[in-house]
Amino acid sequence: REHRNANAKVTLPDRLVVFDGVCVLCSFFARFIVRFDREERFRFATAQSTFGEALFRAYGLRTDVYETNLVLIDGAPHTKLDSLVATAAALGWPWRAACILRLLPRGLRDWLYDRIARNRYAVFGKRQSCEIPSFALRERLIG
Repeated sequence: REHRNANAKVTLPDRLVVFDGVCVLCSFFARFIVRFDREERFRFATAQSTFGEALFRAYGLRTDVYETNLVLIDGAPHTKLDSLVATAAALGWPWRAACILRLLPRGLRDWLYDRIARNRYAVFGKRQSCEIPSFALRERLIG
C-alpha cells in the first residue's frame, strides 16, 4: 500500500523516514529501524537528497538546517519526538512501549527534542558528508 501526497506530487511508501544524513545520531536512528523492522516496510531518504528536501518543503519544514526527522506513516506526518514514538509504535513490541512518551504534554516533548536536536552534532558528531549506508539501508533508500 502506498499513499499519494498531493503536495509532493509523488507516490510515497506507507512508512518513510527522512533523516539528516550527516548527523551521527540521526543515522543511528535509521540503522536502528532497519535492524528491527522485521517486515522491511520502512523506506528512507536523507534530508540532504533532492527527494528529502522536497518532502521537508512540502511539510513546511526548514531546509537550511535539519532540526527534525520527518516520519510518514500511512500518509500522516510526524516530526520531533512524535517521529520517534510513531516509528517505535510501527515497529511493534517491545519498541511500542515508547508510546508512553505521548503522556508528556506536546510542549514538553518538543522542548526535550529541541534540546537534543540543537546539541546533537556537538554530542554525537557530524560527518563531513552523508555516510555510505549499510547494504540493508542502501536497499531501502529513496532518492
